Amino acid sequence: MQPSREAAWETLTRHTKSEALLRHALAVEAATRAYARRFGEDEELWSVTALLHDFDYEIHPTLDKHPQDGAPILRDEGYPEEVIEAVLSHAEHLSLPRDTPLKRALFACDELAGFVHACGLVRPDGIDTLEPRSVRKKLKQPSFAAGVNRDDVLKGAEEVGVDLDEHIAFVIQAMRPIAPKLGLRTS
Repeated sequence: MQPSREAAWETLTRHTKSEALLRHALAVEAATRAYARRFGEDEELWSVTALLHDFDYEIHPTLDKHPQDGAPILRDEGYPEEVIEAVLSHAEHLSLPRDTPLKRALFACDELAGFVHACGLVRPDGIDTLEPRSVRKKLKQPSFAAGVNRDDVLKGAEEVGVDLDEHIAFVIQAMRPIAPKLGLRTS
């Protein structure tokens, strides 16, 4: 099966009702798709993978279940192992190798997209004028978006092979066109 974005969206929305989780999936999709474009990879495949990375979080919200208990669901629905393995590898607690560009990009975009979104929520103009230095400043505040793992943000930039500021700027740029879908104000 060559998965389509439409099929992935249907799978995601069948298992996920939380608006926050759906917005997170869209933010990670935008950033991951942008990296696919940058690296000359399959944008549709990377988009599908990003949309599905947390599809099971509402039904398996604990580390002993997510995302590993979601993998059989994806297999039953006919998603290729490449997608399933990438979804599994984004979970640091599983200690799976991120040995493909897709796996590394998904991991790199997951925490950072969530953090950039949080930064945009507290700014009057959303992410329209958000700069890497502002994001880095917020990263140093443990109480801000406390659920975001700062080590994973740093490790993600390293794994994808870019400087942290470049990675932050890239993710911001990828998310700007869909800011309204993410519930972010625009100027």
